[in-house]
Amino acid sequence: MSRVAIVTGGTRGIGAAISTALKDAGYTVAANYGGNDEAANRFHEQTGIPVYKWDVSDFDACQEGAARVAEDLGTVEILINNAGITRDSTLVKMSHENWQKVIDTNIGSCFNMCKAVFPGMQANKFGRIVNIGSINGQAGQYGQVNYAAAKSAVHGFTKALAQEGARFGITVNAVAPGYINTDMVAAVPERVLEKIIARIPVGRLGEASEIARGVLFLVEDDAGFITGSTLSINGGQHMY
Repeated sequence: MSRVAIVTGGTRGIGAAISTALKDAGYTVAANYGGNDEAANRFHEQTGIPVYKWDVSDFDACQEGAARVAEDLGTVEILINNAGITRDSTLVKMSHENWQKVIDTNIGSCFNMCKAVFPGMQANKFGRIVNIGSINGQAGQYGQVNYAAAKSAVHGFTKALAQEGARFGITVNAVAPGYINTDMVAAVPERVLEKIIARIPVGRLGEASEIARGVLFLVEDDAGFITGSTLSINGGQHMY
């Protein structure tokens, strides 16, 4: 029986690429999403991957959602914390609401989802958790104090939880993407995007499939000696 994986934010962008790659590799995948029913239904129709709607920033919703996946598909042994949002502005202009929403969604969700699945992983003596961080959590970015803070916290969360999970056969790692060719990056003004690409040594944006390949490597059964690590996939833009 194949291992069961949850991918949060798993129906679009990087999350969709991860969900599809996991399925193609033989895993049983549940793709979580937060609000875009049309995109989620289209993803399900195209891939056959079951989709589950809940708000990852809501603790109780995560408990209920993860339990529903376990009931439908089996004990969750792989968790990809990918869900994330941006609400960019300088600190002076940033509302408290936009600060808190990014913190709750981008790092709060890691706590919420890990709390939901960690006990089952402990009982099974096996687990793979991959948290999706960001180059901007490593290097910072103008106008993103909320996003950079949350993604930086993802990396610290990863290192701490890795120490708790190690003796149970649970690995906890992070992947830190650089600028990837997704809808989120496409929303960046063209002149700004040109400047960003000019700073990437390989001379292009990354592809979501390249992030998915990194995740696949970390969730394999024989990747058990890799934990507490951050895999940077950024075209050489930031060597951390």
